[in-house]
Amino acid sequence: MTANTAHSPQLTPSGAPRAGKAGTLGDHTVSRIGFGAMQLERLHADRAAAISLLRRALELGVDHVDTAHFYGDGFVNGLIRDAFRPEDGVVIVSKVGADPNPGGAIPLRPAQRPEQLRASVEDNLKTLGLDQIPVVNLRRLDTGPGLRAEGDQVVDLDDQLAVMTSLRDEGRIGAIGLSSVTLDGLRQALPAGIACVQNAYSLVARGDEDMLRLCVDEQIAWVPFFPLGGAFPGMPKVTDEPAVSTTARSLGRTPAQIGLAWLLHHAQNVLLIAGTANTEHLEANVAAGTIALDDTAMAALDAVQSRSIDMSFG
Repeated sequence: MTANTAHSPQLTPSGAPRAGKAGTLGDHTVSRIGFGAMQLERLHADRAAAISLLRRALELGVDHVDTAHFYGDGFVNGLIRDAFRPEDGVVIVSKVGADPNPGGAIPLRPAQRPEQLRASVEDNLKTLGLDQIPVVNLRRLDTGPGLRAEGDQVVDLDDQLAVMTSLRDEGRIGAIGLSSVTLDGLRQALPAGIACVQNAYSLVARGDEDMLRLCVDEQIAWVPFFPLGGAFPGMPKVTDEPAVSTTARSLGRTPAQIGLAWLLHHAQNVLLIAGTANTEHLEANVAAGTIALDDTAMAALDAVQSRSIDMSFG
């Protein structure tokens, strides 16, 4: 699933124009609009529909898919394994740092210790049916919405990077990314070679702007999750902003499309992984890559207030 042999960087290996044009992810050229697979858990009862959705993403020029073994305890990885062929050239990005916790109040539990990271990589390799995962994000529990580490799950970043580097040297993973990381953590990790950073970030939650700029300088891909905000109660939503709605009406687009388009315009190293379990929604997300925002529109959107989203649970 990792071949990348298209003659033009603007075309996927299967020959479709890259969704959102071409971006860089480590050593790979990928579509700037990728697909976040987490919501495919909702299609547990309709595996055929889930696979059809992934194939439609490929047809639309998406060749960058974000996943994790802990999405549905291997279910989502299995869909990806069955949906794509090696000649499709889809670059798969997975993540480690948490394990499935079926039946728990929160369906995840921290898995931060080095031996757990290695085991999680092996789980991902098995459920994805790969010999090497192109990029694996180390999900830290330092910042942003989600789990927090306690007890023996509080692990020094250098110890985690040591096992991730070993896995890269062994060929089990191709590149290392970071998720839910602080600015100091990213600076500490730079000598290890970082392909991407995946943090919560959107038009209404721009607290990591300094980290984004560091990623631009270091040629590290910036992959925002919760790109439209609003993932948990109390979190601001991009689509609720008057400036977003006004811009959407003026361009004949939806507020969600404007929120995604702003991210693509804001920095050239941004790669999107908006997720959905609905084909119509997928097509709308990909179409956001065709939106041109002029200076007036960008100024109006840039003026939207950024708010904190630092919420923890578990």
